[in-house]
Amino acid sequence: MADLRGKVAVVTGGSRGVGKGAAEGLAEAGATVVVVGRNAEKNAAATAALRAANTQAQPLALEVDVTQEAACIGMVQTTLERCERLDILINNAGTNIRKPPQDYSLDEWRMLIDTNLTSAFLCSKAAYAPMVKGGGGKIINIGSMTSIFGASFAAPYSATKGGIVQFTKALATAWAKDNIQVNAVLPGWIDTDLTKQARKDVAGLAERVVARTPVGRWGRPDDFAGIAVFLASRSSDFLTGTSIPVDGGYSSQA
Repeated sequence: MADLRGKVAVVTGGSRGVGKGAAEGLAEAGATVVVVGRNAEKNAAATAALRAANTQAQPLALEVDVTQEAACIGMVQTTLERCERLDILINNAGTNIRKPPQDYSLDEWRMLIDTNLTSAFLCSKAAYAPMVKGGGGKIINIGSMTSIFGASFAAPYSATKGGIVQFTKALATAWAKDNIQVNAVLPGWIDTDLTKQARKDVAGLAERVVARTPVGRWGRPDDFAGIAVFLASRSSDFLTGTSIPVDGGYSSQA
């Protein structure tokens, strides 16, 4: 049920963090993974790591700005030219700026909306026709625990991740007839480059996270390998429109 051999997966923001963990899971399950990001050097390092972990893997790297519609269309076209199909899309590209709501500039707001939310729309739109032609597909949108509750220091980020949940429901409803399942993953506090900065910006954050998390630790990128394979495989064919927290139980407590 979790065999992804013969499948092609595009992972935006796949060179590090949650995206890299998901990409590793897909590659281990047999998928050809296309790692997408703005930094060619980081993309190359990620694909090299995938090859080292799985000698059968043949990952690709594409340098793409997923906030631009033409670039997203080109990303899909290149994937089809080189891999002949597109079965799985993980919309993981994202960033954050932490400050009080009143201190954000309009340019910062727009940048976060474009990077975290508009990119998911553009990539999904570009992937739709190839998935339909291939008989169906899987789209996995990466939200956040701030999709569930707010963060005083991340108002625009929280808005984008709440939008991801509703966007996921809308796509799932619209594209069910095309055999495209669309689900979201909501990471909790994960030990990534992005949250390393958060621990510097927010005093006491590391300790508070561990105290509230039932499993007693921060998450790791490899915690997303299994959920990615589940949502990308036949195992989840009757699951669509859902948002699944992967947070060690953080969001289950008041």
